[in-house]
Amino acid sequence: MSYPHYRDVIDLHSGRATADGAGVRLTRLIGGGALERFDPFLMLDAFDSSEAGDYIGGFPPHPHRGFETVTYMIEGRMRHEDHLGHRGLLESGGVQWMTAARGIIHSEMPEQEQGRLFGFQLWLNLPAADKMGPAGYRDFAPGEIPRLRTERGVEVAVIAGQFREGALQQDGAVLRPHTEPQLYDLRLPAGGCVLPELPHGFNVLLHVFEGELTVRGRQDRTVERGQLARLSDGDSLHLSSAGGARALLIAGRPLGEPIVQYGPFVMNRREEIEQALADYRDGSFGR
Repeated sequence: MSYPHYRDVIDLHSGRATADGAGVRLTRLIGGGALERFDPFLMLDAFDSSEAGDYIGGFPPHPHRGFETVTYMIEGRMRHEDHLGHRGLLESGGVQWMTAARGIIHSEMPEQEQGRLFGFQLWLNLPAADKMGPAGYRDFAPGEIPRLRTERGVEVAVIAGQFREGALQQDGAVLRPHTEPQLYDLRLPAGGCVLPELPHGFNVLLHVFEGELTVRGRQDRTVERGQLARLSDGDSLHLSSAGGARALLIAGRPLGEPIVQYGPFVMNRREEIEQALADYRDGSFGR
């Protein structure tokens, strides 16, 4: 008899408190060194505060090159504007997907002066062949995010990729080539479980932001609220929660390319970073 090869927890991360933009307080769950462990993901930030002073400064105009940003708002309102003329309002339950590629200068500013601002921003690398491609932007209203309920009562918002569990399949709002990102918001009821099917060879991350989850495998591991788990490869993933939980499940195909990062620029070689800085200084950035 053959048994499934479960994806197990390799390690757990609690993130670190930091500030970015004009003093926005956030928790950096991944970002900085050892990015190859999370390839193709470069950064994951969580922001959550009901104190206006923690977020009101927002993120004034700043550049990006060489990757994509995915912003998922759980609660709150934020306005996007960029030098290409795109404008968008990110509201509770909505998503913004921005492809910086050869260059984009944008701002992300809160459209509220009180109340909770809670969400996530994920940085997704681009392959070398696409890093100098055209920039783009798209926002998705909450009603444009496909949602489903599994037979076990788990609610799933399918932001990117294709969610699969047995005969149940649902394409997300975004399907991307190369890295093939999978991004799901999972809401498990008390006593609930979910067995999402993910492709072999993909790097998989799990961030619990409400309750706690158990990753069942050769050795069960509990992922508590606020923790990010990096998972092994495998045939099956089994998540359960005794008291109910909510989590982001993130997966993608690693690029296996050199990563050279300098702040908001992520390229493959140092010379490309120097060119990005020169382009920004001389005003040709993103043209």
